[in-house]
Amino acid sequence: MKPIFNKKATFNYTLNEKLEAGISLTGEEIKAVRENKVDLTDSYALIRSREAVLVNAYIGPYEKGATTSSGRKDRKLLLHKKEINYLAGKLAGANLVVVPTRLYFKRNYAKIEIALASPKKKYDKREALKRKALQREAESTLREEKLKHQKEAL
Repeated sequence: MKPIFNKKATFNYTLNEKLEAGISLTGEEIKAVRENKVDLTDSYALIRSREAVLVNAYIGPYEKGATTSSGRKDRKLLLHKKEINYLAGKLAGANLVVVPTRLYFKRNYAKIEIALASPKKKYDKREALKRKALQREAESTLREEKLKHQKEAL
């Protein structure tokens, strides 16, 4: 199974530190994750009553399942007490957010990679878009040149 990435996280935030956490899911949710029915776009993590919670992550319904689960609900993240205290300390002081960056399986356990992140400014996002456009343009011109040289060689 391929990992599920949160592409918006790298666009909207500057990722600082990454942690690996387990995620508490039901059997039907695990099967839905294996079918890639997951969207981490608008999700984030909070510390509530000394527990880490993943908020607003969408896991679609498993079609062969008996119960229908709501897609967006809070799910518990499995972290050590030291890691939770560390995150709580970091979140309290600065303008930081905990965002999930990818969801994957490790030895048949669902794992989620979370990152401490700071929000990007609007001009940083525009600069990233410009950089992508320039990169895409450079790659296309290189591709055209390569094809041109191949045609000349024949």
